[in-house]
Amino acid sequence: MNYRNFHFSLLLSAMASSDLRAELDCSICLNIYTDPVMLKCGHNFCRVCIDRVFDTQEGSGDYSCPQCREEFKERPSLHSNLFLRNITQGFLSASPEPEKSGIFCTYCIHSSVPAVKSCLLCEASLCDDHLRVHSKSPEHVICVPTSTPENRKCPVHKKILEYYCTEDSACICVSCSLTGEHRGHQVETLQEVSMKRKKKLINNLQKLITKRGRTEDRVQSLKEHRGKVQGNVNGEEKRVLDLFRDLRRRLEDLEKRVLGEISRQAKGVLSPINDLIQELELKTEDLSRKMRHLEELCAMTDPLAVLQESDSGDLCDTEDGDDEYRKRHEKLLRDGGALDVTAVSHTLGQGLSDVISGAIGGIYIQKADILLDEDTANNYVCISSDKKTASRSGRSQNHTNSSERFEEYPQVLGNQSFSSGRHYWEVDLQTSNNWRIGMSYDHIDRDGDDSLIGANDVSWGLSRVGKKYSLIHDMDETELPDNLLGNKVRVYLDYEAGQISFYMCDPLHHLHTFTATFTEPLYAVLGVWHSSISLS
Repeated sequence: MNYRNFHFSLLLSAMASSDLRAELDCSICLNIYTDPVMLKCGHNFCRVCIDRVFDTQEGSGDYSCPQCREEFKERPSLHSNLFLRNITQGFLSASPEPEKSGIFCTYCIHSSVPAVKSCLLCEASLCDDHLRVHSKSPEHVICVPTSTPENRKCPVHKKILEYYCTEDSACICVSCSLTGEHRGHQVETLQEVSMKRKKKLINNLQKLITKRGRTEDRVQSLKEHRGKVQGNVNGEEKRVLDLFRDLRRRLEDLEKRVLGEISRQAKGVLSPINDLIQELELKTEDLSRKMRHLEELCAMTDPLAVLQESDSGDLCDTEDGDDEYRKRHEKLLRDGGALDVTAVSHTLGQGLSDVISGAIGGIYIQKADILLDEDTANNYVCISSDKKTASRSGRSQNHTNSSERFEEYPQVLGNQSFSSGRHYWEVDLQTSNNWRIGMSYDHIDRDGDDSLIGANDVSWGLSRVGKKYSLIHDMDETELPDNLLGNKVRVYLDYEAGQISFYMCDPLHHLHTFTATFTEPLYAVLGVWHSSISLS
């Protein structure tokens, strides 16, 4: 929106008040301008109204402005005031239908006709018809309809309030300024003071509009950010749901494989047992048959019949094959029935390992095994033999010259770079109360103020000085509460999501998450100003 349109919108907004609405009234017809034209003196009128006035003046040959009485030698040419016309049209189209004031014309005694104006001199309200015939002389002050015209008059002199005493901040009449208590004071017309007040109001309105615009921009920015955050939440929920869905499928497949292995082994183990049981049951039936026959013989009373039947030798051959059954029975009891638990466990273990590997690939955050790069260590930083601890030394360590070495601050980089995936690492800080840790690009400055962790746009850090904890990036520092508990800090990196997070450990407590778009590999970076800190 350009300045002209912006100013126009301010005017329309300001005209919502009844006082500013009156500024759009023609001083001749007392109605809102219709096709407004402007005279050389700067006053505006409806084209029809001023034409009618000039027609009445034409006989005398003298033309003058009805408002300021400036005279013109010739009948003035009328020039349309396009700006004022746009304002009136915009006001009429944008403004709602005015509510009924509840004030009726004083002179319409036979019916209640709504008043459109009030005359302070007459203390009467006028409808459109009576307004047209009402006196136009200056002493008849026309205003918006009011039921209390006495409030617009001086309570002392009963004259119309026309002036404003700047010393007493009071509306006064002409008598107050000449002979009353405001005599000798600096006074201005109400019109002048009103216009000054309107300018201030419009200026304040412009400031409020600007402030509201900034507020709306912030709301829109937060809504967009909320949409991104919600998108991340939805994506993470979907990822976890997909992971567990796949996990259940893998476990179901593994269950089928393990049960299948057990079933296969059971079939091999139970088969000889079932075979022997079946043979022994047949043997039992055969023995039972022979027993019944012998019982029948024993029950016979005819000796000849007994002797003739007893010749069948198979009736007494009960030991046939019994030794073989005994050996097979003992062997099955001794050696049979044992499942190959090792094979079952191997199938189960290998399957679970595959399932866990799949789960790890989907959600696991890998713990980084970082060592400190001694070639980057400041000369007043001593690196332990296991490359895990950085200690502040009071004397130079005389490290070999290296272009990668920090010169200004006691800092050191880790030896491992991260350009993808999720990783975390921890720092034991229990012996130091003055340190900075975080992550940075490899091209962080090695000398000068910009080489300090967080003092640039290529590093993100957490700092402690005494009891003061701060988060720092690109010189923007955010203080954290002093009462943080724990002596170990965990740093999380989600490279694809563009997040570096800091946590206090034991118990795990989130401190802050930096969000950025990473364009280069990241390295762990440690700064130690007191005692020592260790990668754990």
